[in-house]
Amino acid sequence: MTHDHHDDRPQLTPAQAEAALSPPPGRNGGDLVVETLQGLGATTVFGLPGQHALGMFDALRRSSLSYVGLRVENNAGFAADAYGRITGEVAPLLLSTGPGALTSLAALQEAAAASAPVLAISSQIPTAGLGGGRHGYLHELRDQKASFRDIVKSVHTVRTASQIPSAIAAAWESALTAPHGPVWVEIPQDVLLAETILPVVTAMDATPRELYPRPELTVAAAHLLSKAERPAIIAGGGVVRSDASGKLRALAEKLNAPVVTTFGGKGAFPWEHPLSLRSWLEDRHTTDFLESADVLLVVGSGLGELSSNYHTFAPRGRVIQIEADAGKLESNHPALGIHSDAREALSDLLEAVEDREDATAAERVRTVLEKVRARIDAQDLTLEQQVLASVREALPDTAPSFWDMTILAYWAWSAFDARHPNTMHSAQGAGGLGYGFPAAIGAAAADPTRPVLAVSGDGGAMYSIAELATARQYGLPVTWLIVDDGGYGILREYMTGAFGEATGTELSRPDFVALAESFGVPAVRTTPESLTEDLAKALAAPGPSVVVLPALLRMFEPTHL
Repeated sequence: MTHDHHDDRPQLTPAQAEAALSPPPGRNGGDLVVETLQGLGATTVFGLPGQHALGMFDALRRSSLSYVGLRVENNAGFAADAYGRITGEVAPLLLSTGPGALTSLAALQEAAAASAPVLAISSQIPTAGLGGGRHGYLHELRDQKASFRDIVKSVHTVRTASQIPSAIAAAWESALTAPHGPVWVEIPQDVLLAETILPVVTAMDATPRELYPRPELTVAAAHLLSKAERPAIIAGGGVVRSDASGKLRALAEKLNAPVVTTFGGKGAFPWEHPLSLRSWLEDRHTTDFLESADVLLVVGSGLGELSSNYHTFAPRGRVIQIEADAGKLESNHPALGIHSDAREALSDLLEAVEDREDATAAERVRTVLEKVRARIDAQDLTLEQQVLASVREALPDTAPSFWDMTILAYWAWSAFDARHPNTMHSAQGAGGLGYGFPAAIGAAAADPTRPVLAVSGDGGAMYSIAELATARQYGLPVTWLIVDDGGYGILREYMTGAFGEATGTELSRPDFVALAESFGVPAVRTTPESLTEDLAKALAAPGPSVVVLPALLRMFEPTHL
């Protein structure tokens, strides 16, 4: 039997065939990069030019790609990360060699931890210098890709023009195969600059592999859940990434199983639902409740440090873990491990489980939430709760928010109602400072029709001040709330608690309002009482804005110590 492998491939029109035989003059390796990205469906790229990457950046001029240039490579990486999270599409990130490439490392670590599909394409020193020969080229590293191999999902080095389309397509497929993540392509300067007579790149195929659960595991999991007396569910970021919140809700209701969302899974389950235990993971009452479940379904989470109340969580029942990252299966707790995309596994489970009656589930959820509420209320933290409530009131329900590593964000992890899936994002994957504002820029580039909120402390804000120029240049609707407490607030608390006093946490900082205005960005200094009004007004105005809140916020007491 013979069969034609070309039956399902796109056929060239006569005009395209003619163009393939006589490609336009003046194209180089950079054109192959942008043509491939266009062929794969990219519309927006992020980055920052550099000497070795100029061939790639010049080619942007001849493309239909929209370019968003940030002022620091790490911030460009955070912007690409957010674009990937919000759209679920690959976010190309164009970088230069050596220092330019290396400056993006912390952002790529966050993208890896949060499963954001970032396609980093970096230049390299000329081909003659590859292989660690120590020729002394500007920006030369002995082995540039070695710095990225531990962080990204896959590494692709190009040495000739013909390799460019296939390398980028392979990286694209890798970035979008569950779990999503960052990937690395590097192309030497001379390959990017050399004229090419290769035909213009047209349709590219880089369809990611689907990750389905094995049927015998679905049957076993469905049996355990259907027969459970006290089932519970922990929903992580994988539910959000795979757009599976509807499946999760249907399964929880069919099983009458209470649901906790992790900090990365915010919005995966409705906050006000009778089965919602919300996100109070740093609370012993929640931990005790989850430990008492006889069957615990963990979906899209590795039960890492923050999701396990700092590894104090010790489940007593059977654990079923659905996880697209095979390396996270049973990495913290013995489980029936199901290597699958969350959406596919939940879909199969939904068909396989039996309806489970449980008249007590909603009442047990209410009891836990009342205990949590009483614990927080006993700590005199009215200001913190007021500020968070003000942010929630000012922010439109569908507007995305991006939270830096700051005390208000740590409150938001547990206490903020993300009213829609995939609207609340933070840097809790890798925990680096400076995420909030550049990430919000990336989200605004993805959809400039709705406002985006960034939340930072004064310490984290100083990482990203340069991007006020970016927000202004592109007129992006990003409102930046800076909570100014005069230092690294959470580190001040940690050190004072551990050592009696803090060292290195107090910061001299600028007048943030005057600084924003010097970039042409309107800014206002607010108070806890006027925050709702000032923030709502800023979010409603077109273009970027800054709201500064001088306030000393405190964390609620931990329960894991």
